[in-house]
Amino acid sequence: MEFTNVKLEVANRVAYISIDVPPANTLSSATLSGLSDAFHYAGNNEEIKVIVVTGAGKFFVAGADIKEFTGAFDNPEKAEQMARTGQRLFDRIENFQKPVIAAINGAALGGGLELAMACHMRFAAEDAKLGLPELNLGLIPGFGGTQRLARLTNKAKALELILTSQFIDGKEAERIGLVNRAVPLASLMDEVKKFAEFIALQKSAISIRAALTAVTYGLCTGPESGMEKEAKLFGELFVSDDMKEGVNAFIEKRKAQFTDK
Repeated sequence: MEFTNVKLEVANRVAYISIDVPPANTLSSATLSGLSDAFHYAGNNEEIKVIVVTGAGKFFVAGADIKEFTGAFDNPEKAEQMARTGQRLFDRIENFQKPVIAAINGAALGGGLELAMACHMRFAAEDAKLGLPELNLGLIPGFGGTQRLARLTNKAKALELILTSQFIDGKEAERIGLVNRAVPLASLMDEVKKFAEFIALQKSAISIRAALTAVTYGLCTGPESGMEKEAKLFGELFVSDDMKEGVNAFIEKRKAQFTDK
């Protein structure tokens, strides 16, 4: 299935969304629109339980389409709207009700790293380059990068990477907690596929959704509100068909057969 500059394939209840804009997979307005459409499809398809985002070719996403910036010169309102468009999409991904995994197969720079940081989890090739070089253009990250990098690492490290425009590789990104795992490029998609299918084929969709909601809600509102949300969701799941199946399977020493209800 194809959207504007984006391809989507489904296998074993996992949707693989691939940004395909040769040569560097830049995030133009058209690509952001295609990405939004792909997520709309994945969100509404009940057969899809996990989403993987990656880039076609040698790049993940090299950044925004700089050529589009020239149309916003001397127009701060237009530039602000450009930023808000990206922020809305990436906020939607961060709050998506199905797990979203970034498979960073190559350079993830600027808007590309911001997209990866909006995903729930990140796997990277060991030699992939990650960075936020916007200060080289006299700008700052505009699609949520200043906020998410500080949350995923820490304030000092985020400022270091943003203010220096330094690139780091996948290994360093794993060391500072920016990505979950860094693996050789040749095995990246196999590792991501194995991880995504484990969740998609062995876990209940309703408990997956509840876990995502609880974690994200708590990070946005604070621990006390997060605990309240966790307890409420726990109670709702307690009377679900999948909870009953999971408990019975545990007692009977067999694998649970969840129906996502």
